[in-house]
Amino acid sequence: MGQMKLQTMWKQKTGENENSMNKLGTKVWWVLLGALLLISAGKSPQNTPVLTGLDRVEEYASLFQNKRVGIITNHTAFTADGRYITDVIGRLPGVKITALFGPEHGIKGSAEAGAKVESEVDPIKGVPIYSLYGKTRKPTPEMLREVDVLVFDIQDVGARYYTYIYTMALAMEAAAEQHIPFVVLDRPNPITGIAVEGNVLDTAYASFVGMFPIPMRHGMTVGELARLFNDQGWLKNGVRAQLTVIPLKGWKRPMWYDQTGLRFIKPSPNMPDVETATLYPGLCLIEGTNVSEGRGTYLPFKLVGAPWINGRQLAAAMAALNLPGVTFTDTSFTPVRIPGMAENPKYKDQQCQGIRIRVTNREQFKPVLTGVLLLSELHRLYPGQFRFRKRAIDRLAGTDELRQVIQRNGDVRRLYRQWEEQLQHFLPLWEKYLLYPAEDWQ
Repeated sequence: MGQMKLQTMWKQKTGENENSMNKLGTKVWWVLLGALLLISAGKSPQNTPVLTGLDRVEEYASLFQNKRVGIITNHTAFTADGRYITDVIGRLPGVKITALFGPEHGIKGSAEAGAKVESEVDPIKGVPIYSLYGKTRKPTPEMLREVDVLVFDIQDVGARYYTYIYTMALAMEAAAEQHIPFVVLDRPNPITGIAVEGNVLDTAYASFVGMFPIPMRHGMTVGELARLFNDQGWLKNGVRAQLTVIPLKGWKRPMWYDQTGLRFIKPSPNMPDVETATLYPGLCLIEGTNVSEGRGTYLPFKLVGAPWINGRQLAAAMAALNLPGVTFTDTSFTPVRIPGMAENPKYKDQQCQGIRIRVTNREQFKPVLTGVLLLSELHRLYPGQFRFRKRAIDRLAGTDELRQVIQRNGDVRRLYRQWEEQLQHFLPLWEKYLLYPAEDWQ
């Protein structure tokens, strides 16, 4: 296939013009084109299940042999054949599991978003379970006193806002300070490892929903992110952990999670399926407003609305934008208390009018573009009712520019194009830390 045809395919896929195409580094350009070739050729992912890092720990048993092991994990840490991480690592020669650590939502994944989680003791194994989303978000020296090796195994969703990757970063930092080796058991990015979208976070707006300068949709696995965070000196005081990533086997960057052969375990209470994860890098921005993002229903991030919205009007406005790979239909819904999912959702027990969002072509769909244009339309249509939650939206967006452009009725698409230019500078750094590069896709 000739280079001109490849360039045409790339422009059709991304919507970038030829000038912005040429600005991309040649190597990065070919990395992304490799994925498109695989898709366009109609090749299906292999039928055998992908092996996660946890599936492969026996190949790396020497890292754990005769060691006291601490594990940062939750309910997602299962092997392809259904074994939980404590059973897998606990059966390695001479291993003693001495501490468990739980992230946001707790080690069982059942606590509501943002809810503080208390430390406890495992009733069966008698091992302390330290909360990293309560009094502290970073393991203390006391918590690590009986740990020789610290392990991280939690399923991510591929968006900058998801706090698990910052739990990993702070734990890496703590391990480095205590000179404890840190092992990441890698898992697939459920929304592929080829799509990178959104702005690169301005560190002036760093928070636990965005600590480091990465895009909203980062296109990396947790193992790749660990390498990036560690090697770039982004951990406190520039410390670097003694990091080992146990890589995936059989995963190719264009794969969606439902193509891996693995069972999707919802990583958090409001992340029930791959389509929700696909929407999340853009629709999470709704959380920074007074509009419901569908919490309090069983379609979070697929529903957007408020009592003062005209659903038919909003659906028509969004449809008129001709966004790729997505449809909008008017609907109504009533957020209610759902234990473990939404204790006190926006507009609880009030009927909301709004839209139902459906991804029709996930290869073409751009969640961040969709999310920012939805914010812009909400502000344009309902200037008397729509409000930003200033601190929340700026933290999620990783900048105050998005809010300011929308508030002054500016050109959101122009801002989005500026973000694409930022990505051209980020992509060479992105490629540097990939564990599953282009030559492995064929």
